[in-house]
Amino acid sequence: MLRRRALSAACALAVGVFMTGCGVVSGQFAKAKDAALHEGSHGRYGRLTAQELQWAKVAWRYFENNTNPDNGLVNSFDRYPTFSMWHVADYMAALAAAHDFGLIDTREFDSRMSRLLKFLNTMDLSEGSVPNKLYNSLTGKMVSYANQPADIGWSAVETGRLLTWMKIIGNRYPQYQEYFDKAVLRWNFCQVIDNCGAMFGTSRENGQRNRYREGRLGYEQIGAAGFAAWGFDATRIWAEPQIESVTILGVRVPYDARDPRTTGAPSSALTMPHVLMGMELGWRYPGTGMAGTQDYRDMANRIYRAQEARFRKEGVLTARSDYQMREPPYAVTDGVFVSGYPWNTVGSDGKEYEKLALVSTRAAFGMWVMWPGDYTDRLMQAVQPLHHPERGWFEGRLEHSGAALETLSLSTNAMVLETLLFKVRGTLLPEKTRSGYFARKLDDPFARPNQCLPSERPMCAAILVPAR
Repeated sequence: MLRRRALSAACALAVGVFMTGCGVVSGQFAKAKDAALHEGSHGRYGRLTAQELQWAKVAWRYFENNTNPDNGLVNSFDRYPTFSMWHVADYMAALAAAHDFGLIDTREFDSRMSRLLKFLNTMDLSEGSVPNKLYNSLTGKMVSYANQPADIGWSAVETGRLLTWMKIIGNRYPQYQEYFDKAVLRWNFCQVIDNCGAMFGTSRENGQRNRYREGRLGYEQIGAAGFAAWGFDATRIWAEPQIESVTILGVRVPYDARDPRTTGAPSSALTMPHVLMGMELGWRYPGTGMAGTQDYRDMANRIYRAQEARFRKEGVLTARSDYQMREPPYAVTDGVFVSGYPWNTVGSDGKEYEKLALVSTRAAFGMWVMWPGDYTDRLMQAVQPLHHPERGWFEGRLEHSGAALETLSLSTNAMVLETLLFKVRGTLLPEKTRSGYFARKLDDPFARPNQCLPSERPMCAAILVPAR
């Protein structure tokens, strides 16, 4: 009460001195406070408006509807009981946002987080090493893409992003860090990541095991950063990406230069990995601020500018990225540049699907929060209606026909919540994170678990290049 009276008195004096009045002064104080809460120097910032809070509530409905009551695990698609480690990371982001915005109270947050910790500390591991590519959300067991019991190998990139969110949550809620540490100490990294951060996935099909180099530009850095946050050396992956560039509508757009025949993925320039790098990492290498020989923030800006230029010059509203469907071709690479062509859309079968080009809800939200301006405001006007108030946000609007793609996915609804959390909090992974049980276990040279953890391997010889 005394503070309110003091503020009222100050405002009364301000009215006498300044023609702008009390409301403007208090508004400036509020804006300064919002800026102080926002880590980093990029993107929109500030507390949520009433409309933005409603967006968050719609997104959280997806999680209310798709959480298994028996074990707390969440479906990757509406009513479809599978999930990956990328989905677990997305769920953690959504959970942090829901708690931050008051959509759930501390008791529900703890209940959900406790059940997730139980799963991470007891789940079966692919080859007994690291998480499988897919699990059933009803049983918590490893499954194939057909949702049948199976060990189908692991994704190092998806494991890396999960590691990032374990650090984000553990740093923000230190009461859980010990249990994340114990989960990671179950994993064996010997075949997952090398001494310089190159990541390797595996597949198991028809009795054959295949180990392959994993990652493409943007996603590779996201995965490597998660390992780096836990002390692994991924400097070479961060400092020496293999890229080329192509001019699209006057913008030099970077894309992955590796041969798709060796990577198993089309060469592409996509929106989402660069948005996630900005929101979660601030485009920096965890713990050192190293930028490497490439400016990832500039790369993200160019991928954004090409999409804005397309709208300005051709009148085509554009927010492109990869997405998934529940029917063929299942996985769609929808990018600024894909497989040698701008504005190309390619399915997981390698065929082109022009009519599946999408104004992506995930990409629109990500571009809106990272690049404030008239164009991204226009994007949001286009995607705002794309939701069901009781079920969540749809995947997007088909560029060819304007029809809504009414798929409901965990990742899209988590992205809505994560972008709003970034708006309030800024860069989500702090430059320095807490150390605890994990670090103490590695510090004991006589009790190391022989799992190729950071203290059990040599450091990479890559040269560190300070951030500009």
